[in-house]
This record gives sequence, C-alpha cells and structure tokens, in this order.
Amino acid sequence: MTPPKRRRPWLRIALVAYAAALLASTAVRIAVPEPPRPEHRNAMDIPAPSGGGTIRIAWKETQGGDEAGLPLVLLHGSPGSADNFRQLRVIWVLKALAEPARDTDQSSEAGIRSRRIITPDLPGFGASDHRVADYSARGHADSTLKLLDRLDVERFHVLGFSMGGAVALHLADQAPERVASVILMSSIGVQELELLGDYRVNHGLHGLQLGLFWGLRNLVPHFGAFDQPVAHSYARNFYDTDQRPLRGILESLEAPVFIIHGAQDPLVPAAAAREHHRIVPHSELWMRPDSHFFLFRGGEHLAARIEDFLSRVEAGEAPIRADAEPERLRQAALPFDDLDLPPFTGPALLIVFLLLVCAAYASEDLTCITAGLLVAQGRLDFPVAVAACYAGILSSDLGIAWLARVLGRPALRLPPFKWWVSEARFEEASAWLRRRALVVVLVSRFLPGTRLPTCLAAGILRTSLFRFCFYFALAVAIWTPAFVGVNALLGREAVERFGGRLPGGLLGAVLALALVIFTVRSVVVPLFTWRGRRIWRGRLLRIRHWEFWPMWAFYPPLALYILWQGLRRRSLTAFTAINPAMPLGGLLGESKSDILDDLAGIGEALPAWRRLPPGRREERVAALHRFLEDENLDYPVVLKPDTGERGRGVAVARSEADAATFFNVTPGPALAQEYVAGEEYGVFWARHPGRRDGHVFSITHKVRPTVTGDGTSTLERLILDDPRAVAIAHIYRREHPEAATHVPAAAERVELTQVGAHSRGTIFLNANDLRTPALERAMNEICAAYDGFDFGRFDVRVPSAEALRRGEGLRVLEVNGVTSEATHMYDPRYGFFAAHAILRRQWKLAFDLAEERISGGVRPATLSRILHAVRVERRARRKSTT
Repeated sequence: MTPPKRRRPWLRIALVAYAAALLASTAVRIAVPEPPRPEHRNAMDIPAPSGGGTIRIAWKETQGGDEAGLPLVLLHGSPGSADNFRQLRVIWVLKALAEPARDTDQSSEAGIRSRRIITPDLPGFGASDHRVADYSARGHADSTLKLLDRLDVERFHVLGFSMGGAVALHLADQAPERVASVILMSSIGVQELELLGDYRVNHGLHGLQLGLFWGLRNLVPHFGAFDQPVAHSYARNFYDTDQRPLRGILESLEAPVFIIHGAQDPLVPAAAAREHHRIVPHSELWMRPDSHFFLFRGGEHLAARIEDFLSRVEAGEAPIRADAEPERLRQAALPFDDLDLPPFTGPALLIVFLLLVCAAYASEDLTCITAGLLVAQGRLDFPVAVAACYAGILSSDLGIAWLARVLGRPALRLPPFKWWVSEARFEEASAWLRRRALVVVLVSRFLPGTRLPTCLAAGILRTSLFRFCFYFALAVAIWTPAFVGVNALLGREAVERFGGRLPGGLLGAVLALALVIFTVRSVVVPLFTWRGRRIWRGRLLRIRHWEFWPMWAFYPPLALYILWQGLRRRSLTAFTAINPAMPLGGLLGESKSDILDDLAGIGEALPAWRRLPPGRREERVAALHRFLEDENLDYPVVLKPDTGERGRGVAVARSEADAATFFNVTPGPALAQEYVAGEEYGVFWARHPGRRDGHVFSITHKVRPTVTGDGTSTLERLILDDPRAVAIAHIYRREHPEAATHVPAAAERVELTQVGAHSRGTIFLNANDLRTPALERAMNEICAAYDGFDFGRFDVRVPSAEALRRGEGLRVLEVNGVTSEATHMYDPRYGFFAAHAILRRQWKLAFDLAEERISGGVRPATLSRILHAVRVERRARRKSTT
C-alpha cells in the first residue's frame, strides 16, 4: 500500500516566516534609536497634569503691538499641531501690519487688530512630549493653563478647532474669570451628536482603534515604518476624552461664544453646532457652506470675522448670558430632542456600515431589522442600509460555504464521519443538489432554519462553488431589500404611532420588531401547512402534559421534599446509607457491569453479557463477535455504556454496522448484553434491612410505541399524525434519522423506539394490577442473591403479562438504585400532583430504610464525597463522548 502523500506544511511555513520577520523587525526597532525630539525655539517644561513629573510643551507665538488687544490662544485638533493655524496666523500678522491700530470704539469695523497669538502643540502632538500620562481634553486644558501661567498671560480669548474645541470648553470651565471669549470652530461638543451618540459605545470603538494601532506597531513586521507617535497620540486623545461633561459646560458658559461650522462637515455634524448654539442662548452662529477643514484654506474673511467678534468682546458689545433673549433662554432650557438626530455621515456612517456588516454574521434577521429601523428614523439612507446588510449576509453565507469546503470535506474522510456517510450517499446528495441548486438556495433564503444547512451543503458536497456564489448573490439581492424595506415601513409606522419616539429607544424597538418577525415566521407561517400545525400541536401537548416537561420544570418540588426529609432526620445525605452493594446507594455513577456481576447468582434470569473495555473500534467489534460466538448468539444485541441513566447511549445493534456506529459514539467502557424478546416491565422492589423478604412497591409496563404504514406516507408524517407521538416527534426523528424520506409499506408496523426509557419515547403505564404473591416470591428469590440491595427498580422482560403475574420467565436487564423511580407515575392518567405524591411516598420509604441501615452501623456518604462523585461522573461523561 502506498503511503499517503504528506501535504506541504504551508501553515507552519507561514507561521515560521511571520515569527522570523516579527523578530527581525523588533530587533531593528530596538537597535535604531528614536529620532531626537525636534528643536523648538519656544518650549518649556511644565508640571504634568497627573501631578507626577514634568512634560515638555512647545508653542508658537506672534507678539502684538502696543495697542494690541487681549491674547488669542489657538488650540488645534487631533491629530494636529500648531502648524494647523499657520495660514490663519500669517494672514492675521500681515493684515495687522498693513492696517494702523484703531480706537476701540471703531473696532467693530472691518479690519484685523494686532494681538498676541499663542498656539501650543498640545501634549502628545507636534514638538511637545509624545509620551504623557493623560491625553484627554481636560488634561490638555490643564497643561495649557500652566503654560499660560508661565507666559504671564492673565486674560485671553480661546479658539478651539475640532477636538481643540473640547480643550477650549474645559479651559472656560476651569478658569472662567480668565477666558474673555470662546470660539468653537468645527468643534466637537455634546456627547449625543458624536459618532454613535453613546459614550460607552464610542469609548469601545476608540478602544478598538487604539488596539488596532498597537497591533500595527507590535504585531506587524514593519521595521520602524509604523513607529509614528502621532497615531498613538491621536487614538489616546479620543480614548481618554470624555465628552459627557461638555453639555454641562456649554449650558453654564457666561462668556461670549462664537460658533463657526461647516454645513457639510462629515466629521462633526452640523447638528452639533446648532445644538451648541441652542444651549448657549447668547452664542453667535456662523454656518459656512464648507466641510470640516475650511481652517486649512485660511482666508482673510475668516480672520476678519474672528477679529470682529474679538473686538466686539473687548468693546463690551458681544452678548453674554445675561443679554440672551427670553425666547432663546426658553429654548435652551428644553431637554435634548433625541428624535431630531441627523443622518450618519463621515466616520459615523462608515462605523455603522461596518457594524451592520459584522452583525450579519451573528444574526441576519436582527441586522436587517436594525437597519430598517435606522432607515425609519432617518439616520440611514435605504440604499446604504441595504448595501450594508447585503455585504454582511452575502459574505457570511459565502464564508460558511468556503469553510465547509475547506474543513468539511476533509472531515468526511475521517472517523466517525466516514462511517456515517458512504461515498455513494455523498455522490447521490451532490448530484441532487447540483440539479436543484437555484431552487434550494432561493427557498432557503425565505424558509426559516434552512440557510445554514444550505450553506454547509453547498461547501461540503461536490458542487460548483462559483455557481453557488452567483445563486447566493441573487437570492440575497432579492431578499435583503424586501426584508429591510418591510422593517423600515413597520418602523416608520411605529415612529408615527408613538409620536416620533420609539418606546424603549432603538434597542427596544429592535427587540420588539424582532419579536414580531420571529412570531410571524415561527408561529404564523407554519400554521399555513399541515406539518407546521402538527408541530405546534406537539409543542402545546408538551406544555399541557407534565410527563414531557424538562427536568428543571418538574423536579424542584421533589428536591424541596428530599431536603425537608434530610433536615427532619438530621442528615441531608441519609438516603445514601441504603443499598450498601452500590456506591452511594446507587445515587450516580454506578457501574452496570459491577451490578450484573453481583447478580451472577440468579442463574438463567440474567441474560448473557460481557464487558467491552475501551479500545479501537475494530478491536471492540472483534470482542463483540467473540461474545456472540461464545454465547451462541446472533444479532440483534444490546449495547450500553457502563455508566449512565435514562437510556442514554443504549442501542439495539442489528448488524455489525450498527455496532460500529455505537462504538464510534461510545469510546468509553461499555457492555454487550443478550437481546431478550418479550414485554418489558419496571418492577420497583424494597426490603427492610434484616428481613429476608421484601415487597413490590410499583410495576410499570413499558410499551414501545408503533405506527402503521399506509404505503404512501413517510415515517415522519406517520409520527406527526399520531395523537401522542406528535408531542415528542423530535425524539422519534432522532431515533429514525431517515424518517423524512422513508415510506413504510402498507400495514407495516414500525417501532418508534427500541429502548425502554421514557426519555427515549417509550410509553409507561401503571401495571400494579399485576402484583401477586407469586411475583413477590420470584423477586425475593432474585434479590436474595443480591446481598446489600434494599431499594430500587429492576428492568425485566417476560414473555407476557400473565407470565409476570405468575412470576415466571423473568429476565433481569439491569438494576437501578436509590435514584430510580416508581415509573408507573408516568402513566398519562396521573396528573402532576398525583405523580409527586408517588415520588414522595417512594422517598419517604427510602429515608425510612436508610434510618434502619444507619442504626445498624452504616454511615451515609458525606456531602463532599457526593460532590466529588458528581465531578468524577461529569469528567467520565465528557471523556466517554470524545
């Protein structure tokens, strides 16, 4: 046999190459010294805002003449430096030199007055120190004030551009008596109109940006190309700055305020400037037909308008808060109107677009619902919303198909998948999908629950991935605009219905609309089909009948009763004293093979069995064959995990293939047991310690349900049509994976389960009428051979009910200890309270028998021992499934 070709280790080669390049890049960055800090004529050390050490801050300055007005402090944005104001400073100086100084009473006329202009490089930028502890706008304001103190500047005007506007506002807040006026140019401000409007969301995005810059510097081999400190400073500036206090600062400003903003600003929406103008009732607003960056184009008109405002401030002609008109004061007092939010633009639009794309990977429906509501609110244009959803949905579908192609196909050649899917079945499925590819993709886009399987199938099966890409693109192009449009229409009606305000905000509206969509698709739509109606009938039956309830819903009252019994008897674990033959009295983790070993004395009542230790599948199949040969048996044979309860993992193997499948999913210790035909019963038996005979407490008839074929209906339809089976159709479909396609012949009876466990779909009926002295004598004879057993249930098979009544032909399949149940309580005739009454009688008897054992010297298990056993059982269960 030729050895398989080894694949080239491309991944390993790539990882080694990346690690080598990263190591070399790091070595170069360490070896090459940092470039020296640029020399600057104006620079000095000032105390750091955090109070630890000093930082070096640089600035540029233009001196005014003898008739100069108050100094003007210019604060740049982020990223930026004092050079951002170069053109504005040049124009200012040239115009001031060209025009003679004017009297203050003429200052409102056109012209530029000579004045001292101070333009610092804020910490982290320009020629100032780049490694600082605090990059926030508040920290920058503190540094600027300390610089002005060192420059002997007592009173000044301040102009903040972009992020510098936040610094200017903090300056006005920290030193209101020193700030003569505030000019906000393209300035950020209130939190509600910054990016996505929420501090926590914005802070997270800025943190992600900071992390990306860190990753570029430290995880990408760049040999110093990305060691630009300005990128880190920019990211830290936004990450450290909290804009939430800025609204309060704006609302409390007393000094004159001039707001200059571009109507087409893509970074800070014009709505922010209008909101600032509203909440500062004495402010002046100049809305220019410009973008965010009109500062860099300079312009005499801009400088002249600024100087006109400054001159009016110094002449006492600019309004302060006390001069505000009553109507503007009334408007300023109104709360922020979150219904008049502007459409997303610039970075905010890009972020929302990317968020919708990424969100589609988690939930396509919720993403389209969110996009539709954003359209309804006017925050997002419909084409942009559709494009974002389309990009996310299509890329996620194609990504799943590609991963299935790369990872799924090789997995099918490995155990256990290669044992489940034959080459013939694989080719058959591939051919079927190739013939119906377009229909399958289009239907899956509109049919809930079928999208993921379709993407996986398109990748795994032998189909043309390029053709499926086209089909996916077509289906998503049809579905996405329709679904986003429906949500936009519903959202718009909701907005109008609630007076423009969505109850609970956008998140609440998304969840409410998602609930509506989910209800329509999961409840209403299925009701239009027979299958959907039957499935819903089954769900309602599971809610109505307690026997189908999950354990967490049924057992809490019993747990409280057991707790009460334990407290009453001064030992919460007293019940573990019964059944000394079983670990913890059979509470959990008991070995089926150990119990069968102890039952060896009952002779022919015990079917032939053998332990099957862990090992390779082929070895275990061979061991099974030896068992069958030694015992002169043939298939079928019962295979069970050595530990477990409620029928978990039990299988009736009717062929070697069935046995191989069992060993694939049960790698841990197991046992093989002779298959016994006949009727199955659960006989609950109890005996007081010290007595020879016990008594039968409960008898349950375990009926394996069947359906009868009509020659035309699939097994799934027969299950759904059955008045009881419909309630647990999902269980029977697991027992019969072929149910959707298999059509039983007319009059053919199909057993829906072969395992006598209620959790596997077996019907439990009360058979206490079969209790007879003869049965109890037979049970006593069996239990006499099982020393140390007091209380539990025997699962037995007998030829007939009459044989059980006579105590004849009993074959013991297995024995369960203290946690076994008197399973006749599952009879559909018993209600919830009647079932719990049976369980309470059973557990009272268990505690009574335990007390007798304890009085005889048996010590119950400690709580720590039980908890240790629980952990061991969980580890063993996880190991047995790996």
